Amino acid sequence: MKVLVLGAGVVGTACAYYLSRDGHEVTVVDRQPGAGLETSFANAGGVCPGFAGPWAAPGMPLKVLRWLFAPHAPLMLRPRLEPAQWRWLAQFVGNCTAERFARNKARMQRVAHYSKACLVSLREETGIAYDHGIGGVLQVFRTEEEFEGGRRAAKVLEQFDVMHRLWGADDVLRIEPALGKSEVSFAGGLHLPTDETGDCHLFTTRLAERLKAAGVTFQFGTDVQRFVHDGSRVTGVATSRGLLTADRYVVALANDAPALLEPLGIDLPIYPVKGYAITLDDVQVDHAPRSSVMDEHSKVMVTRLGDRLRAAGVAEIAGHDRSVNTGKAAGVLAAARALFPAAGDYDRVSYWAGLRPMTPDGPPYLGPTPFANLLLNVGQGSNGWTQACGCGRIVADLVSGRRPGIDLEGMTLGGR
Repeated sequence: MKVLVLGAGVVGTACAYYLSRDGHEVTVVDRQPGAGLETSFANAGGVCPGFAGPWAAPGMPLKVLRWLFAPHAPLMLRPRLEPAQWRWLAQFVGNCTAERFARNKARMQRVAHYSKACLVSLREETGIAYDHGIGGVLQVFRTEEEFEGGRRAAKVLEQFDVMHRLWGADDVLRIEPALGKSEVSFAGGLHLPTDETGDCHLFTTRLAERLKAAGVTFQFGTDVQRFVHDGSRVTGVATSRGLLTADRYVVALANDAPALLEPLGIDLPIYPVKGYAITLDDVQVDHAPRSSVMDEHSKVMVTRLGDRLRAAGVAEIAGHDRSVNTGKAAGVLAAARALFPAAGDYDRVSYWAGLRPMTPDGPPYLGPTPFANLLLNVGQGSNGWTQACGCGRIVADLVSGRRPGIDLEGMTLGGR
């Protein structure tokens, strides 16, 4: 079967892997000159099913209001005269109830743990290397109030049988010795030893290279313009390089999916939430984290990727602008420097910004649409790296007529 995958980020490329493995003739289309050059390029680096959960949580609306006037708030709301933004915000607030949070958390945990297992299997099958590590993720708390929040989080993790352990301040330094030189003190930490780390962009590019060698076509520098359809079937995709046709079509276009699908009558409540990252090259090994540290105070994750240090954070709700504002990224840099001040030269970092394709409730949209040969693989939000392989395998299973490995309740277009 001929399958056209729209989008060559980690989500689309992973999906192409599973489709190709099933024997389909696969073409991947992307507007960029290579794979993984937008949201997948410089994220925090964590494959963290333990942290998978919706941002729409009880108490979040009040937190957002408090952060409105903070200079380096973890979440920045920039209101725009844009109906899509206000609609998304209204739906987000509507999902901030205890009942909806628990339901959406369960859905996200289901796909995240499945996806991590798929990633491990893919790595074993291919031998692919991407500066990955299996040292877990340590969430650190600077205050007793934050530590108490960690205790509540641990109770939730118990409900989902996620391996974890709460540690006191001294044990935090044992897990990550480089925190001993930190400019801040800690009340304790929450360790998730089975979470992983890795360079998402490196994974995506190396997987794309393997797929090319296996016969998958990547058509880069190609803008996807609109779908052509006849009744309930898609008959082609109009692009900047002409009409492309296939038997099945998979949409993995992140934030561009809603505008592309709207003319088909498919309404996707996905809105971009901008994140910032800094990368420090040539780190001092003894003064950098062994694995990954999530600072609860700043909501910044600092991850060791080979001989580099990646720090990422901030959630800016401000439209589709992908430009880098170093002033807004200053909080990410400050948090990394405070945690690991001797890791390297923080005056020589590279900056990046990307747009997370967020749904207001948290879970992605996977699988069927009203069009018989059109499938979705979108809306992974801040969990794209964590969920990519699982979502790709799920969609490939559906294309191939198999039952997916997990229940898709709450993750399909008509199942919310």
